Amino acid sequence: MSQQLETIAKHVAASLLDIGAVALRPQQPFTWTSGLKSPIYCDNRLTMSHPAIREAIADGFVSLIQEKFPDAEVVAGTATAGIPHAAWVAQKLGLPMIYIRDKAKGHGKENLIEGSVKPGQKVIVIEDLISTGGSSLKAALAVKEAGAAALGVLAIFSYQLDKATDAFQAADMPLHTLSNYSTLLEVALEKGAIQEADMALLRSWRANPAEYGV
Repeated sequence: MSQQLETIAKHVAASLLDIGAVALRPQQPFTWTSGLKSPIYCDNRLTMSHPAIREAIADGFVSLIQEKFPDAEVVAGTATAGIPHAAWVAQKLGLPMIYIRDKAKGHGKENLIEGSVKPGQKVIVIEDLISTGGSSLKAALAVKEAGAAALGVLAIFSYQLDKATDAFQAADMPLHTLSNYSTLLEVALEKGAIQEADMALLRSWRANPAEYGV
């Protein structure tokens, strides 16, 4: 990771903590919809309500695209949380923007992709959060099925779960995130949001989430 991207990762992690978009509770884990126990809960939709933070996120995405995918021609947002960030990034880059539904519309033209993307165009997919990676990879597949080229997926934050890493590798789909769980723990410790005594427990969740709190 370049020094610039490392700086962005720490700034984004700190911002998410400051506005409560991420919360850490190592001793009182959250229960996700799937039933999984987790010491972290993330709601990046809160970033929309903070102009300075959403601007920093958009600038971070622009830096990532310019460094990793300079030939990108279209910016795609995943429904729903990726849509506003894709719009802000597309505006900054002066590129077309589309968004991808989680399933085809049930009426009219039954579109899965809204907006215009042409066969062969090079598309970057923007997501807010990577957990297992399934929804993001489904969006990238929709781009491919439309005849365009999905260059990669960008996200604000990743839990860094092995399941997601394996899924992106299996799909041969590049993934880059502005920040991640490891950086968040480092920043949270510096800010006093967690204690050194919590670190082993918090790291154990990423290594084996199914066993956390058991």
